Amino acid sequence: MAYIDYYKNLGISKGASEKDIKKAYRKLARKYHPDVNPEDKEADKKFKEINEANEVLSDPEKRKKYDKFGKDWKHADKFEEAGYTGSKGEGRQRSAWSETGSESDFSDFFSSMFGGAGGFSSRSNQRVSFKGQDYNAELVMALRTAAETHQQVLTINNKKIRISIPAGVSDGQTIKISNQGGPGVQGGPAGDLYITFKIEKDPEFERKGNDLYSSIKVDLYTFILGGEITVNTMHSPVKIKLKEGTKPSGKIRLKNKGFPHYKNAHIHGDLYITLDIEIPKDLNEKEKDLFEELKKMRS
Repeated sequence: MAYIDYYKNLGISKGASEKDIKKAYRKLARKYHPDVNPEDKEADKKFKEINEANEVLSDPEKRKKYDKFGKDWKHADKFEEAGYTGSKGEGRQRSAWSETGSESDFSDFFSSMFGGAGGFSSRSNQRVSFKGQDYNAELVMALRTAAETHQQVLTINNKKIRISIPAGVSDGQTIKISNQGGPGVQGGPAGDLYITFKIEKDPEFERKGNDLYSSIKVDLYTFILGGEITVNTMHSPVKIKLKEGTKPSGKIRLKNKGFPHYKNAHIHGDLYITLDIEIPKDLNEKEKDLFEELKKMRS
């Protein structure tokens, strides 16, 4: 019969407080609970181990006896002779296992020290509930779709969930949808759904924060003489007048034509448009002569 390190089974130190024990137990019990791991024999074994550890360490009298005689369990009867009479009251926390457990679920080590099933405190009518498992999902979305508040149906673990996605979500941003994760254990609340967004690159617009950047080709003559050009925004085309002698590679700023702020769709960033020059190609002879004449005039 081997000694069982209950502190190790709960992943805590020997000086752990009652709060530490409770926190460690609840975390592990939720992870290995049979409802979360159906037909998983290893998880079932681990669940029994952590419940046995919790049953001892959460009970002040059992913990006292275990700390004093645990490694020398063969002589634990000396502790009884010194006045140990078993648990004098209910422990600080209920072991979820003992609700359906039987004597066969105890280790020989436990039975030797505490007398088998009879050594458990009588708390069988109490239950410990656990929050369900949280789910994580990735949602790929076009930039223009992310600019609009919209409804979307997701399939999570064969369950269809309709969610509302606010305008302005960012690439890599994660939002929480409460109570859309795994079902709770023993009456506990459902887990949450965490959705991380992956925003695809747009062929026309680049997003930086809430500002958008794009470029447009403008012909040589409009740069020189001025004129009207049409530029695209995220929603609709806009006409802009260029002054005579506008420099190529300059930027035009269109206020409030950028990306909507997250959860504040009425507020937008700005749109910055770079004006790229489009040099005329395949000139005919007359056009070349005119450019040569212009060149002579300017020189």
